[in-house]
Amino acid sequence: MDDQETVLKQVFGESSDSDSNDCEQPQQHEIRSENLGQIPSWLHFKVINGLYLCRDFLSPQDQSSLLSAVQNEGWFTDASHNQAMRFGDLPTWAIKLSNSIREAVLLSDNDLASCDGDKEACPLASDLLWREPLFDQLIVNVYQPGEGICAHVDLMRFDDGIAIVSLESSCVMHFTRVREGSSTGKRETEDPPAEKVPVYLTPGSLVVMSGEARYHWKHEITRKPGFQIWQGEELNQKRRTSITLRKLCRVD
Repeated sequence: MDDQETVLKQVFGESSDSDSNDCEQPQQHEIRSENLGQIPSWLHFKVINGLYLCRDFLSPQDQSSLLSAVQNEGWFTDASHNQAMRFGDLPTWAIKLSNSIREAVLLSDNDLASCDGDKEACPLASDLLWREPLFDQLIVNVYQPGEGICAHVDLMRFDDGIAIVSLESSCVMHFTRVREGSSTGKRETEDPPAEKVPVYLTPGSLVVMSGEARYHWKHEITRKPGFQIWQGEELNQKRRTSITLRKLCRVD
């Protein structure tokens, strides 16, 4: 409980003392964040346990600031460089982003008290939400129009609970259940194609995957013509930047 109080202070700051007994401390769900302009709205995909989407995670101003921070790292000055990875000590802006993700979960409409008994009751169960650090691995990808990423399940070297922040161009991410007995890193060639669940990612949106969504569903973004369709219309593809935050598994 002391660890939880410490993290809450890191996220929300110290509470001010008051001499008046008439003022009660706000309940956790009533706290308003300075980083998030409103209580985040989470969409839970019931067909995929553990998959949550927060489309209003970052405001346009926050998106611009985040992109500037990424660009200031100097990782993508060469046109041939489209990916950067960091392990361990993350940049300050990535730590702040991690805190904002924790904050968005805390400020969600879900009853976090129920997360101990039901790991699908909120975007991140308490054992993941309160781990320290929340994330210690960062990967930034810059995709040009037509570029995407093939269907995959993240490597098992990473712990449960993965967050993806999508910036710039909108896109559709497709999820496909891993077939029993198949390798999670390979496509199935003999069986007919499995049904894909589309998820529309707008600029500034946040995807959180845990449990089944993290281990038993592959995700991909195919940005070739004819694949980026939403509500019957093909998306106008532009450059897209994604920021993925993960936690390395502990080696005992």
